[in-house]
Amino acid sequence: MHFLKKILIIAILAGALYLLLGYHYIIIDKSVKMLKKSELTLKYTVFSTKAKSTEAILSIRELWIDGIGNLLLKEGKITQEEFELFKNKMEGTLSEEELQEYRNKMQKED
Repeated sequence: MHFLKKILIIAILAGALYLLLGYHYIIIDKSVKMLKKSELTLKYTVFSTKAKSTEAILSIRELWIDGIGNLLLKEGKITQEEFELFKNKMEGTLSEEELQEYRNKMQKED
Protein backbone atom coordinates (compact mmCIF):
# COMPACT_ATOMS: atom_id res chain seq x y z
CA MET A 1 0.00 0.00 0.00
CA HIS A 2 2.83 2.40 0.92
CA PHE A 3 4.51 1.65 -2.43
CA LEU A 4 1.32 2.47 -4.34
CA LYS A 5 1.07 5.85 -2.61
CA LYS A 6 4.61 6.70 -3.70
CA ILE A 7 3.86 5.68 -7.28
CA LEU A 8 0.66 7.74 -7.26
CA ILE A 9 2.45 10.81 -5.90
CA ILE A 10 5.24 10.47 -8.48
CA ALA A 11 2.68 10.10 -11.28
CA ILE A 12 0.82 13.23 -10.13
CA LEU A 13 4.06 15.23 -9.91
CA ALA A 14 5.15 14.00 -13.34
CA GLY A 15 1.79 15.06 -14.80
CA ALA A 16 2.05 18.50 -13.21
CA LEU A 17 5.59 18.90 -14.56
CA TYR A 18 4.41 17.92 -18.04
CA LEU A 19 1.62 20.50 -17.88
CA LEU A 20 4.18 23.17 -16.93
CA LEU A 21 6.64 22.18 -19.63
CA GLY A 22 4.14 21.39 -22.37
CA TYR A 23 1.70 24.32 -22.32
CA HIS A 24 1.66 28.11 -22.30
CA TYR A 25 -0.94 29.58 -19.97
CA ILE A 26 -2.01 32.80 -21.69
CA ILE A 27 -3.95 35.28 -19.56
CA ILE A 28 -6.31 37.29 -21.77
CA ASP A 29 -8.47 39.76 -19.86
CA LYS A 30 -9.83 37.65 -17.00
CA SER A 31 -9.54 34.22 -18.60
CA VAL A 32 -6.69 31.76 -18.95
CA LYS A 33 -6.19 29.95 -22.25
CA MET A 34 -3.88 26.98 -22.75
CA LEU A 35 -1.63 26.92 -25.79
CA LYS A 36 0.40 23.79 -26.56
CA LYS A 37 4.14 24.40 -26.77
CA SER A 38 6.13 23.11 -29.72
CA GLU A 39 8.84 21.88 -27.36
CA LEU A 40 9.05 21.11 -23.65
CA THR A 41 10.43 24.24 -21.98
CA LEU A 42 9.67 26.69 -19.20
CA LYS A 43 9.88 29.71 -21.54
CA TYR A 44 6.68 31.77 -21.45
CA THR A 45 4.84 29.17 -19.36
CA VAL A 46 2.66 31.90 -17.86
CA PHE A 47 2.14 34.92 -20.09
CA SER A 48 -0.20 37.86 -19.53
CA THR A 49 -1.36 40.04 -22.40
CA LYS A 50 -2.27 42.85 -20.01
CA ALA A 51 -0.55 46.19 -20.76
CA LYS A 52 1.21 44.74 -23.81
CA SER A 53 0.67 45.90 -27.36
CA THR A 54 -0.51 43.42 -29.95
CA GLU A 55 2.75 43.86 -31.83
CA ALA A 56 4.78 43.11 -28.69
CA ILE A 57 2.78 39.94 -28.04
CA LEU A 58 2.93 38.69 -31.61
CA SER A 59 6.63 39.45 -32.01
CA ILE A 60 7.65 36.82 -29.44
CA ARG A 61 8.92 34.03 -31.67
CA GLU A 62 8.19 31.13 -29.32
CA LEU A 63 4.59 32.23 -28.82
CA TRP A 64 4.11 32.96 -32.53
CA ILE A 65 5.31 29.49 -33.54
CA ASP A 66 2.98 27.92 -30.99
CA GLY A 67 -0.04 29.83 -32.33
CA ILE A 68 -0.63 32.95 -30.24
CA GLY A 69 -1.79 34.77 -33.37
CA ASN A 70 -4.60 32.29 -33.94
CA LEU A 71 -5.55 32.44 -30.26
CA LEU A 72 -5.79 36.24 -30.30
CA LEU A 73 -7.79 36.05 -33.53
CA LYS A 74 -10.25 33.56 -32.01
CA GLU A 75 -10.58 35.73 -28.88
CA GLY A 76 -11.35 38.80 -31.01
CA LYS A 77 -8.25 40.70 -29.88
CA ILE A 78 -7.00 41.17 -33.45
CA THR A 79 -8.70 41.25 -36.84
CA GLN A 80 -8.03 38.87 -39.71
CA GLU A 81 -6.20 41.70 -41.51
CA GLU A 82 -3.91 42.31 -38.52
CA PHE A 83 -3.26 38.59 -38.27
CA GLU A 84 -2.30 38.36 -41.94
CA LEU A 85 -0.05 41.41 -41.63
CA PHE A 86 1.82 39.93 -38.65
CA LYS A 87 1.90 36.53 -40.33
CA ASN A 88 3.68 37.99 -43.34
CA LYS A 89 6.02 39.93 -41.07
CA MET A 90 6.87 36.95 -38.88
CA GLU A 91 7.34 34.56 -41.79
CA GLY A 92 9.98 36.94 -43.08
CA THR A 93 11.88 36.76 -39.76
CA LEU A 94 11.61 33.04 -39.04
CA SER A 95 14.29 30.56 -40.07
CA GLU A 96 13.32 27.86 -42.57
CA GLU A 97 13.03 25.28 -39.79
CA GLU A 98 10.85 27.56 -37.63
CA LEU A 99 8.72 28.50 -40.65
CA GLN A 100 8.14 24.82 -41.49
CA GLU A 101 7.27 24.08 -37.86
CA TYR A 102 4.76 26.94 -37.88
CA ARG A 103 3.18 25.76 -41.14
CA ASN A 104 2.89 22.19 -39.85
CA LYS A 105 1.20 23.44 -36.67
CA MET A 106 -1.28 25.53 -38.68
CA GLN A 107 -2.14 22.55 -40.90
CA LYS A 108 -2.86 20.40 -37.83
CA GLU A 109 -5.26 23.02 -36.47
CA ASP A 110 -7.24 23.18 -39.75
